[in-house]
Amino acid sequence: MKVLMVLTSHDQLGNTGLKTGFWLEEFAAPYYVFKDAGAEVVLASPAGGQPPLDPKSEQPDFQTAMTRRFNADPAAQKALASTVKLETVNQQDFDTVFYPGGHGPLWDLAESRTSISLIESFERAGKPIGFVCHAPGVLRHVQAADGKPLIKGRRVTGFTNGEEAAVQLTDVVPFLIEDEFQRLGGLYEKGPDWAPFVVEDDKLITGQNPASSEAVAKALLARLS
Repeated sequence: MKVLMVLTSHDQLGNTGLKTGFWLEEFAAPYYVFKDAGAEVVLASPAGGQPPLDPKSEQPDFQTAMTRRFNADPAAQKALASTVKLETVNQQDFDTVFYPGGHGPLWDLAESRTSISLIESFERAGKPIGFVCHAPGVLRHVQAADGKPLIKGRRVTGFTNGEEAAVQLTDVVPFLIEDEFQRLGGLYEKGPDWAPFVVEDDKLITGQNPASSEAVAKALLARLS
């Protein structure tokens, strides 16, 4: 079993002067779900190398058993520091793909033709695809085989308007996932803010927030077994 994880290379939080990137828990929890299941995990990002980590995700309040495991795991840290360039990966080499969130993907991966084509390739091949928190936003321009938005008429979730308001970034992000998915005709669903919530629509699996990351990874594995 071979899993591709795609991380952001974007580190600027709009025009705020603050840093962003990927969210640590949303990487660490799925990474260990996959590794503990015996999967080979390949990490990729648009720029390659070390992807930017959202500094807020390192704060004590956001640490979990999985983030602490990562911080004590030199092999995992080395793997993260040497992601391959996204343009070099091929869908045929993997069984599934997973996108961790953090705000970064809203800027780079959501607009990346390479990422869009890669997701479309996985979808056409009938392979499960997973996204958590802000990462579902990378589906914004992804199309189904008929040329319509991939999420149109399909059950999806992602970071809610309420959660975005709570972190005071409603007017900073390039788009709000909840609004954008509804605009595209997605059947957007959500649970309580910050609680685990995962939606499975056939092989399209989305999670609402950081607390949903482990469950999305487990759902992907269940689709593969």
